[in-house]
Amino acid sequence: MPKTGPRRLIVVLGDQLSTDLSSLQAGDRERDVVLMCEVAEEATYVDHHKQKLVFVFSAMRHFADELRQEGWEVDYVGLTDSGNTGSFAGEVKRAAHRYEPDQIIVTEPGEWRVLKDVEGWEKSTGRPVKTLQDRRFLCSRAEFAEWSDGRREMRMEHFYRVMRRRTGLLMDGDHPEGGRWNFDEENRKPADRSLFMPEPPRFRPDATTREVMAMIEHLFGDNFGDLQGFGWAVTRKEAERARDHFIDNVLPGFGDNQDAMLLGEDFLYHSLLSPYLNTGLLNPLDLCRRAEERWREEKAPLNAVEGFIRQIIGWREYVRGIYWLMMPDYAASNHLDAKRDLPWFYWSGETDMACIAEVVSQTRRNAYAHHIQRLMITGNFALLAGVEPRQVHEWYLAVYADAFEWVELPNTIGMSQFADGGILGSKPYASSGAYIDRMSDYCGKCRYDVKKRVEEEACPFNALYWDFIARNESKLGNNRRLAFAYRNWARMDPATKKALRTRARSFLNQLS
Repeated sequence: MPKTGPRRLIVVLGDQLSTDLSSLQAGDRERDVVLMCEVAEEATYVDHHKQKLVFVFSAMRHFADELRQEGWEVDYVGLTDSGNTGSFAGEVKRAAHRYEPDQIIVTEPGEWRVLKDVEGWEKSTGRPVKTLQDRRFLCSRAEFAEWSDGRREMRMEHFYRVMRRRTGLLMDGDHPEGGRWNFDEENRKPADRSLFMPEPPRFRPDATTREVMAMIEHLFGDNFGDLQGFGWAVTRKEAERARDHFIDNVLPGFGDNQDAMLLGEDFLYHSLLSPYLNTGLLNPLDLCRRAEERWREEKAPLNAVEGFIRQIIGWREYVRGIYWLMMPDYAASNHLDAKRDLPWFYWSGETDMACIAEVVSQTRRNAYAHHIQRLMITGNFALLAGVEPRQVHEWYLAVYADAFEWVELPNTIGMSQFADGGILGSKPYASSGAYIDRMSDYCGKCRYDVKKRVEEEACPFNALYWDFIARNESKLGNNRRLAFAYRNWARMDPATKKALRTRARSFLNQLS
């Protein structure tokens, strides 16, 4: 017999696809109703990669089916459904009129602009709104603010040690396993080509996904990206298969080669799990514990497991904390006063720089590139060229399947572009072509010569690096982590300095 009593409307957002979501845990499946909605404002606030749109909408539809199978009543509003208002606020208001709930419940959104939307629901619906903490994250916004309060500088490594102690991951009492907190120095080896390079599982689109693909191609056919090779997991079971494949087959090689890049190898030893973590299909702590178990079973080396865990409980949690601590002004940060427009080849891939052409082409095919490709190829070039940080941020937010603003914005503004002046990281991630040559085989296929600096055929990264150092000396000259670079710049004779800056200026003048 159905329960009687107050009926509540539980709103589940597109990146909250977890059955243990705090709003669902607070609800009662016998009398409450779940609202999920595809809205145009989410699909269009940047020109998302077509695969990203398909991934999120298909995963939402499959999650709605999962909830129904668990006994929930789900009101699902599709993007093209009649009457769709195109906004969260409009759909919540319509649902409140349909069901007349006593209360609206939602787990706190991941993004600032959506939180502002939620804060207006009570007024627009005339119903009380209860916003619950997102317990999928291991450090709450309040706890991060408390940790950061009074610190002269915030650094991920200090935060990471707190998280290691809190979770007990890779700990021997109060001490880190292996006697070290961080094995990053062992994780910077170039990759060698191998017939045994692991191939990630790809998932054949089912009827639901094919329906979404047709909708996206019809509505967003001019957006960046290819749909032909779509193979992302869109259900929890598929995501768990991807997880198990990584843990069993890829994790042992993850550490040594996590900074490596190879032509034609889109995935190498990376996990490809971030889209599933960021939408809630996988649980971060569970994933870390599974990785730790492989080390304790002596099936994966400590440097690989520690590096993987650090990315999740260290970096992922840290950038979320920075995001909520610094927003909304953080999005407009531009410490280095960069003003250049993003070059068109970030969309077209039409450039003679083999490294950028490779990463953009891969991004178009997969809505994915791994973190070193993002940081040290596309991010590094934008930093050296002086591209406006907000344009760089909007590009990353658009083109990657795992890009949600809470994680992408700090990584771009703070780490990649140093636009926050050192709040998130201690130095700009700037390099010449030598780093790219050391960590990849891109340079061997490039029309530019990575060994040359000022000639017409010289790798553009080389002159751009020194031009970046020179033009930002007033803001970066006292950065201790750039001391070596500035000593080298100071030792150069005036003619060499002039030649480098002239070559950089000539190249930048050709950008469009």
